[in-house]
Order: sequence, then C-alpha cells, then structure tokens
Amino acid sequence: MPILFRVLSSLGLTALLLVSQTSLASQQSVIDEIVAIVGENKILLRSEIDGIVSSITEQRDIEYSDELWYQTLQQLIDQEVLAEHARRDTNIVITDDQVNQALDQRIEIMSQQLGGENRLEEIYGQSVIQIRADLRDEVRDRLLADQFQSTKLRSLKVTPTEVREWFAQFPADSLPVLPPIVRVAHIVKYPEILPEAREEALEIITAIRDSIVVGGSTLEDMATRYSEDTGSIQTQGRYQSMLLGDLVPEFAAIAARIDLGELSQPFQSPFGFHILRVNERIGDVIDFSHVLINIDRSRSDPTDAIELLSMLRDSIVTYELPFELMATRHSEEESSSEIGGRVVDPNSGERDLFVDALGVDWKTTTDTLEVGEVSHPAEVTLLDGNLAWHIVLLQRKVPTHRINIETDYSRIEALALDNKRSLEIRRWLDILREDVFIELRGKALEIHTVLGNITAEI
Repeated sequence: MPILFRVLSSLGLTALLLVSQTSLASQQSVIDEIVAIVGENKILLRSEIDGIVSSITEQRDIEYSDELWYQTLQQLIDQEVLAEHARRDTNIVITDDQVNQALDQRIEIMSQQLGGENRLEEIYGQSVIQIRADLRDEVRDRLLADQFQSTKLRSLKVTPTEVREWFAQFPADSLPVLPPIVRVAHIVKYPEILPEAREEALEIITAIRDSIVVGGSTLEDMATRYSEDTGSIQTQGRYQSMLLGDLVPEFAAIAARIDLGELSQPFQSPFGFHILRVNERIGDVIDFSHVLINIDRSRSDPTDAIELLSMLRDSIVTYELPFELMATRHSEEESSSEIGGRVVDPNSGERDLFVDALGVDWKTTTDTLEVGEVSHPAEVTLLDGNLAWHIVLLQRKVPTHRINIETDYSRIEALALDNKRSLEIRRWLDILREDVFIELRGKALEIHTVLGNITAEI
C-alpha cells in the first residue's frame, strides 16, 4: 500500500486497546513482570503489552518484532502521560455516564471477541459486574487522556498551501489509482409492508412465548434457536448493563415498567416483534433477555412509495423546487434527510464516495445519470442494510483515476491534517513526558538499550 495511506495517529492503538484483555484472557501461560512505571503509581505489565502486540500481529497479519513490542509500550506510556496531565487539569471533567458508556462498549467488544458474555465470565472467572469494576479506573484514564488530547488538536488546522506541499512530496508514480467516485443526495421512501408479513412475525413470536409459558421451554433456549437478533445466538438473548436511554423508545418503554422476571406480551419495535424479560434493573441500567423475530420487509408493496417519489421528482425537475428542501420534508431516511438528502460516509463524514462501496444498486442508478440529473425511482439497499426506494441527485462523478489535488482535495486535506496532527502530538508528548516520572524495567529496558545501540551505530 502506498505510503500516502499509512498516515497514522501516534496514538493509534485505541481499537486494539479495547480488545487487549481478550488476548490476555485467552493466553494459557503468561510470563509477567513490570516493564514500566509512569507517574506516581501506574504500572505497565509485560503481559499487557504482549496481549496488545498479539492482537496487532493477528489483525494486521505481520510478524512479531522487538521494535513493534517497544513501540506499543511507548504508545501506552504516551496514554498514561496524557492521563496524568489530564488529572492535573481542573478543566477536564469526565462524568460517570461517560465512563459507563465507554465500559459498555468495552464489555460488548470483549464479549463479541470471546463468544458472548457468558463465555467472557467463564474465561475471567468473574461476573460482568466485577469485570466492569476492574476496568473502571483504566477506562476513566483513557477518557481523560482522549479529552486532554482533543483540547490540543481542536484548533489545529491545515492550510491549502500546507496540503499542496505535503502532497507534493509523493512521487507521481507512487500515488494510488482510485476507483470511480460519486457525490450524491437522495430522497428515500420505504415500501409498505404487507399485513400478512407483519401477522406472520407476530404469530411466530406468540408461538415462542407460548412455548415458554405453557410448554416449559426457557427463554434462553428459544433465543438461541429462533431469535433473529444476531447477538442472541452467542448470549442466549441476554444483554447486561444496558442503559435505557440507549434502547429504542418502544423497547425502553416496556423494559422500564415490566416487573422483574415477568415475560412480556409480544410488542413491536423498528426491528420487529419482541418478547422481553428484565432480569435486573438498577435506576436506568438494566439486565434483560429477549427474543426478536424480524418482519420480512421483502414482502412489501412499493406502489405508494414509487408514486410519491415520482411526484417529488416531477416537482424538482419540472417546477425546479430545491432537491434539498424536498429531501428534508419528505425523505424517510433520518440520517440523510436532516442534511438535505446528502449521502455521507457514516464513519468519516466524507461526501465523495466510492461507487463500488455503495453497492450495485447505486452503481446501476448513477451510471445512467449525468451530473445534475435526478433519477427515476429505484429500489436500493441502504447503508444500514434496509431495503427502500429512492430518487438520486448526482452532484459529482469522477471516473477511475490516479489520486490528484484537483479531484481529491478533501480526501488529501484530511490525510494532510492527520499527518500534521501526528507530528504535533509527538512534539507535544515529548514536552509532556519531561514532567512525568517514567522508568523502564525488565524487557523494556533491555530492548531500549539494544535499540539505542543500533541507533548510535547508524
């Protein structure tokens, strides 16, 4: 991969840190020792670094090296240095709600890696509540570090001159070739689900409830066998330490009022039909088990959706009503309607999208359009996986090309800014380190000595 796309943050271990406990838990035997002390009492263990390095080598399909191990250690030290300075900054405040939300994410990722919360508890020999308690201080420190770092990066900008100078350093023949790119907006309408599809899902969930209440089956068995919630197979339908505010309103309303241990009547949410049992509830935090049966959305009648979209297209094309206004008023896809129908990458916010990544439905539609044209109604699989109908405004189209400053400025600007942030963070961290006690021990000191001698020889 060209160096242009290897621009990484100096603190790029966030995702791997979330799953490092998984690697540690699965190790049969671990040689442990203190490899670094940061600040007054933060100890970094060899097993912790080994676990993260193991995750890196597996996920990136690369071989272990002492340099990689040492680099990982230094990045963890950077995190602790940031956290130490954040604790000294009285303007940095992390709430319990923020910690709880981050803990939920950590537990969810660890559970997915290990095959469910029951498996997580089995491997650790602790309940999820105990694991959360053990991780709380670490998660709070991570949030402190991230917020402290963001205060430094928030005001950092990159000028057009800097973008061009950064891009100019790469030889033209080393630049990657990009597939076709489009910039699009759309208006979405969902087809009307046929009553029989809804009734079939309700019949199935009712039969499952009867099997539990009358037939003696367990909710856990029914969730494992029949639930169409993808996580239920691994967790037997159980979710622990969930915030009511994170659940869709229809689900939260039942979960908030049902008696503990009671099996709910079937109810509907945007995901389908559920039955629910709340196992524990403390304030707004609940432990629940459920079964979900999806409604077959392919069994639908698109007639009304197509007719309305055709009318909207006519209003835009014939009467020149603004596409953005029509999208805001009429589109049923909330994420895009709020921004005038514009379609963006949900992770980066990028507006220039690779056609191949959007999918075959989008490619079929955009291939028929010139810039500025609005398509006729067409069926589409949305980015969230739902089936719908839409009309598309093609705002920009760039064919297969070698990346260049004229057609890909926003993408290059983002990469240049990442590079500038990385350099600035490194410079800043070197200054911050001078104010924090850091001691290397054991393996860390050995590798540091070897690498120092190699550098001196070079």
